[in-house]
Amino acid sequence: MLEGFRKQIVSTTGAEIVTVTGGSGPPLLLLHGNPFNHLSWHKIAPRLAQDFTVVCTDLRGYGDSSKPPDGPNHENYSFRSMGQDQFEVMQALGFARFLAAGHDRGARVLHRMCLDRPEQILRAAFLDMLPQHHLLNHVTRQWATFSWHWFFMIQPSPTPERMMGADPEFFIRRKLSKTDQGTGFFGPEALADYIRCIRNPETIHAMCEDYRATFAVDLPMDTEDFEAGRRVTCPTLVLWGEKGGVGRNHDAAAIWSRYATHIVKAATVPSGHYLQEECPDETFAALHEFFAPFLGQARAAE
Repeated sequence: MLEGFRKQIVSTTGAEIVTVTGGSGPPLLLLHGNPFNHLSWHKIAPRLAQDFTVVCTDLRGYGDSSKPPDGPNHENYSFRSMGQDQFEVMQALGFARFLAAGHDRGARVLHRMCLDRPEQILRAAFLDMLPQHHLLNHVTRQWATFSWHWFFMIQPSPTPERMMGADPEFFIRRKLSKTDQGTGFFGPEALADYIRCIRNPETIHAMCEDYRATFAVDLPMDTEDFEAGRRVTCPTLVLWGEKGGVGRNHDAAAIWSRYATHIVKAATVPSGHYLQEECPDETFAALHEFFAPFLGQARAAE
């Protein structure tokens, strides 16, 4: 589905990460969300690869990347651990500094990366994600109802694992059917691969660990950073679907203004939560416009 991209496994300190690379130009890392893998970018990655060296990965625990042990207090599935994988992947490919975009959980990984190593992220695009520090300190009935899986998947093992594993295809289709379109806008091959991956009990467990770590590890870390005044400082794009939970229930621009100091643009596309699969043309255009100034900078430096 990503013709012309090269696939490899990159060994990091804590995991084996599926990595696909294509194109040429400034390095651009794309990070997928839950319950996906790198194929969630298949509608726009080839177009971005016309101007950028595009790197798509499977986050640890997802897709065909390895599933490390949980670690104390679920720490091996914290966004810091996931972000460390991505830094090491990019380093292995020869990129010490890079552009990045993340959707959903991938955007949370990117948020942590921007806080941990701001000097390495040149520009950051956050797709349909609000910082969990805000969400978990402002839980509303609307958000809790719409994002029910957050509170289901954090329950102690093996309860959610057993329930999700009883009919994983039903679970993933139900979770992805957030609008009247259901799963109709997903590429059939990509959707089939997402279903293949979630049929693996180890993937289900890793997904639950991801959510458990958000409450156990990530939130305390985020609280410490927020209270210390640490913010995303690189040029930032905040993009969300106007028909999704972010667009309907939150003022995304106002919320992000408390977490990032240099928001270049905050905008919507006419989609639900799954921007790059439901509205690939609009999402590509927004990302390309945001990252394009760096093309000029890179060429001027040659």
